[in-house]
Amino acid sequence: MPANPYEKMQEDRIFTASREELTLMLYDGALKFCNQALIAMENKEIEKANTYIMKVQNIILEFQMTLDKQYEVSKYLNSMYDYIYRRLIDANVQKSVDILSEVKDLIKDLRNTWREAMKLAKVQSSSGKTGVWNNEV
Repeated sequence: MPANPYEKMQEDRIFTASREELTLMLYDGALKFCNQALIAMENKEIEKANTYIMKVQNIILEFQMTLDKQYEVSKYLNSMYDYIYRRLIDANVQKSVDILSEVKDLIKDLRNTWREAMKLAKVQSSSGKTGVWNNEV
């Protein structure tokens, strides 16, 4: 049981979210951990930076494992996730703020694209048109 009401609200939000919303939350989490890793790197807190980078890596791996290969876009996303994952390793090994900033920008672009796709799907759904999510992803 969460200790405070905010934690309970976050927990409820996760349990009631759609798959699309959960994906958006994961992108947001990856960005949050990137920011925390950047701060840790700048403060020379190497262990903390490593921990946060590994959290981002885990999210990226989750994205890769859950890709639906029946869609052409999955090939592009898999390549992008693979590149991001490799750059995270580089950032961690080299303790490079520049590489981590590059990764953060890529994740932000993916998150923004996902958010726009969600909006488009919602509009299509409300207008009666079928979209990808209406056909069971």
